[in-house]
Amino acid sequence: MTLADKKQELIDDLSLLPSAQDRLMYVVDKAKKAPPLPPELRTDTTKVEGCLSNLWFVPEFRDGKCYFKVDADSHIVRGIALLLADFYSGHAPKEILANEPGFLSEVGITQHLSPNRRNGLSRLWDKIRTFALERAG
Repeated sequence: MTLADKKQELIDDLSLLPSAQDRLMYVVDKAKKAPPLPPELRTDTTKVEGCLSNLWFVPEFRDGKCYFKVDADSHIVRGIALLLADFYSGHAPKEILANEPGFLSEVGITQHLSPNRRNGLSRLWDKIRTFALERAG
């Protein structure tokens, strides 16, 4: 499945939820159900700076594709970070670079976040983009 296909599927799924509040609850529920990162991956090295809550980002590159693991101590940040990590994982760097995460605002996910939380998630996208750029060669 391409990122364009994944994007449309995600937009379609989230659009079925009647309100922004319902979409945020979906994201929080996703965060609560996902297993946490092991403690050995939650380090200062993997921590994303600039986020009010603690957010960790662990990238991996194998077989020409990028894979991302994330965790956070805030359910809303964790849920949105998981959404981004799941969305971009398993795709080639050039495809990642061609698909920015602006669609999250289209479905009412990011505009209800505090500026600090939006900033942290913007920094997560910066990390994903930088990792992909370094491997796009």
